[in-house]
Amino acid sequence: MKNLKGKIILFSVLGLLVASFFIFSFVDVMQVISVLAIPVIIVIIPIYGHAKGIKVYEVFTEGAKEGFQVALRIIPFLVAIFLAIGAFRASGAMDILTWILSPITDRIGMPGEVVPMALMRPLSGSGALGIMSELIKTHGADSFIGRLVSIMMGSTETTFYILAVYFGSINVKQTRHALPAALAADLAGIVASVIICHALFG
Repeated sequence: MKNLKGKIILFSVLGLLVASFFIFSFVDVMQVISVLAIPVIIVIIPIYGHAKGIKVYEVFTEGAKEGFQVALRIIPFLVAIFLAIGAFRASGAMDILTWILSPITDRIGMPGEVVPMALMRPLSGSGALGIMSELIKTHGADSFIGRLVSIMMGSTETTFYILAVYFGSINVKQTRHALPAALAADLAGIVASVIICHALFG
């Protein structure tokens, strides 16, 4: 019975979303979803945990305490990854890689100014944020480039940083398929960002 109710609610929400695309424009619907998504998630998670009988606050504080211990264990891995990123940028390898990839990025409609951001994002969140801030300052937040880097920032992840943190915290050295799968997901996010930005903002 519970599964049936859950399916009814799920299909009702999906039906409302599909109907809204016919009533309103795609851009209007996406703006509403983007405004409501985070507040809804913040409200739903504690309510769901409470409904399951979980002591939400106690579990949260316990996780925060464990997170502090993890942070101490991963400091050496973070130092190593930040050093490698700094060397990569300072050596000029970023500019060379941007030039090599320019025929491909031009074909999919990605401006050349955005390529360093796409390359930096899997390596460093702070580095990618710095490039994004500079592009937004130069071209404007409402420009195509400003919107593209914003979408790209939310659609990709700092893959090498995350792998260093999570695998380093549990002393795993053989990541197997994690890196190729994560980089494939980043590539999909970058390409999807370009397609979506062209579709929404032309």
